[in-house]
Formats: sequence, C-alpha cells, structure tokens
Amino acid sequence: MGHEHHQHSSGKNLKLAFFLNLGFTILEFIGGIYVNSIAIISDAVHDLGDSLSLGTSWYLDHKSQQKSDSKFSFGYRRFSLLGALINSLVLIAGSVYVIYEAVGRLMNPEHSDAQGMMIFALIGVLVNGFAAWKLSSGKTLNEKVISWHLMEDVLGWAAVLVVSIILQFKDIHYLDPALSLAITLYILWNVFKRLKETLFIFLQGTPADINLKEVTQKIESIQGVASSHHVHIWSQEGEHHVFTAHVKLQNINKFEEYIKLKSAVLNSLDTYNFEHFTVQFELDSETCSLE
Repeated sequence: MGHEHHQHSSGKNLKLAFFLNLGFTILEFIGGIYVNSIAIISDAVHDLGDSLSLGTSWYLDHKSQQKSDSKFSFGYRRFSLLGALINSLVLIAGSVYVIYEAVGRLMNPEHSDAQGMMIFALIGVLVNGFAAWKLSSGKTLNEKVISWHLMEDVLGWAAVLVVSIILQFKDIHYLDPALSLAITLYILWNVFKRLKETLFIFLQGTPADINLKEVTQKIESIQGVASSHHVHIWSQEGEHHVFTAHVKLQNINKFEEYIKLKSAVLNSLDTYNFEHFTVQFELDSETCSLE
C-alpha cells in the first residue's frame, strides 16, 4: 500500500510540475522579449527543455508502474531511471545554452526593464517554488533530478529578483547575465553529481545504502554455512534493490537440516528489505561451475 501511494503521488506531482512549467514557459518567452532580459529569455529556453523532460518523466514514471511481463520480467521500474538520465542531459544542454547567452551579454551589455523583471521574477519564484516543494520529498532518482530542475528555476528567478531590485536604483547592465551565469554553474555542479549517481545505477553498481561486505559476512556467520560466492546487489531505479548469491552449506546430513539452514539464510536477508532476491544453495560435496 505504501509503495502504491508513493507511485500515485509521484505521477500526480510530475503531472502538476509539467503543466505549471509549460504554462509559465510560454509566459516567459513573451515577457522576456518585452522587458529585454537575457536572464528571462535564457530561462524560457531552459524551461522549454524542462517542460519536454518533465513530460517525458511523467510518461516514464507512469510506464515504470506497469507490472512485469514477458518483455520485462523485473517490471518497468528502470524506465523511471531512464527519465532521470534524459532530464540530466536536457538540463546540461540547457545550462550550456544559458552560459553561452550570458557570456555574450556580458561582452555586449544591454538595458533591461527592471520593473517588468521584478514582476516576472516574483511569479517565477512562486510557481517554480511550489512545484519544487511538491517534488522535494520524492524517493526515486527521476523525482530528485526533476526537483533540481525546478530548484534551478527558483534560484534563477531569485537572482532575477535581486537584479531587478538593484536596477531600480542603478542601471548596471552586466548584473543580469553575471548572476544568471553564477546560478547556472552552481546547478550544473549538482546535476553532474546526480548524473554520476544515475549512471552508477545504470551500470548496476552496488547501492550506497547497502554494504555488500556486511551482507556477505552476515550470511557466512550462520552456523552451517561454509562460504558464499557470486554475491551481487544492484538497484532497479535507486529505491528497489535486487540480491543474488550462491551459498555453500556444510555438515548437512538430513533434509530437515537443509530446510532449517535455508530458512535461516533467507530470514537474514529480511533486514535489507530487498525487492527481489535469489539464493542458490550448494552442499559441500558439490562443485559450482561458476565458482
């Protein structure tokens, strides 16, 4: 029930963020041209990419909730991870464009309408702040990356707000692109961290919240377990993990002893709340071809 509730809220939050972002992007293009602000126009282009990635994330999040079938026997949860990867790449591409435009405006400063910038900045902080808050408690990497999308926009609009207030008193043309550049570089640093985490899970790295050595030692400490090999842990999308292992048993003389020891090993895995686990048991007289 808990997972179902989380999946449902995840889809609703992504849907809300998508429509908020798309509607505001259209408003940004109109307003950015009107007030002649490179920060607003650049953010509009960036938000257009965000809207496309949000729509993709919404679809992939819905797709990830499908049950397993003959095509994807583990289910569709990794589609959510694909959404995180796409969003990271879109965000990086958008950020590069913003940096390009900001540097160009630094070299050739232009006057901006400070009052118009202030109005759009206030709306931008409220709209994107609300959407970011809705996704801030997300558990999947997809939601976390989207949350960074929106946090970038909140910080960007906060910068525009600060600039617009300063411009009310002194017309310093380079402030608009300079703050946009600083915010974008900061967000890029965080996006690269998320991208690294996403690629690590794509490559089936061991989840950071589980100690592989600890799990192995726990199994091998059970009386009757001789050793373990081919112990693997990977994550479907950063939240639901999978475990597989070969466990060699010793001093098994009766079938009842085998059943009891098998149960002890499987019960030791309950602590880690794996979504799925497979353990192959071998007697000490057997030789594993994979060992």
